[in-house]
Amino acid sequence: MTRKGSCFKLKLYFVRHGKTQWNLEGRFQGAGGDSPLLDESYRQMVQVGQFLRAVPFQHVYSSPIKRARVTAEHILTELDQTIPLTLMSRLEEFHLGKLEGMRFDDVQAQFSAELDGFRNHPDQYSTDRIGGETFDEVIQRMTPAIDAIVAANPDPKDNVLVVSHGAALNAEVNALLGTPLPDLRHRGGLRNTSVTILETAPGKPYQLIDWNDTSFLTEAADPTDTI
Repeated sequence: MTRKGSCFKLKLYFVRHGKTQWNLEGRFQGAGGDSPLLDESYRQMVQVGQFLRAVPFQHVYSSPIKRARVTAEHILTELDQTIPLTLMSRLEEFHLGKLEGMRFDDVQAQFSAELDGFRNHPDQYSTDRIGGETFDEVIQRMTPAIDAIVAANPDPKDNVLVVSHGAALNAEVNALLGTPLPDLRHRGGLRNTSVTILETAPGKPYQLIDWNDTSFLTEAADPTDTI
């Protein structure tokens, strides 16, 4: 138990999974789709693992979807630390209904209002025609997982690694920071294998330490890297 007056500061390191074939092709890839990771992704997993190696982690948590799980496993290998990996279904990507696997151009042609809402106006994103989850539903799903992670790591020196998905992480991290629903996209997107860091303490709000850090990646950024 943390003592009264403790300077407890838990840091959560959020990493988006490696880039996949559907990312490259400009397709929606939610919880129901899982295309292969690209060769470049495995190089970037090494780079993010080496970047984080100096951080003493207590635990790694990951979405069970293969692209995230494999990313977490490869990062863990590079960390060279004996720490547990726990898979949590609440860390999955958005469930996207009819959008799953569709090219962005085709979504624009068939579901332009939904695409605009998803990218630019989270408060206006409706799933009535397409199925899947709204931003509110994703946040309500993910927040209990983050609460459980924080509760399970009460030591003042704890650092935890959370590997998940671009759209889901973008929504959840901003929600944890108290960002209003209409403004969830205002910080911009998250690149594959990027690192975003939050800090918190018991009864205290989350603070942003770093957003979408990719300084350790050697390959030039491509528009298909970021969502």
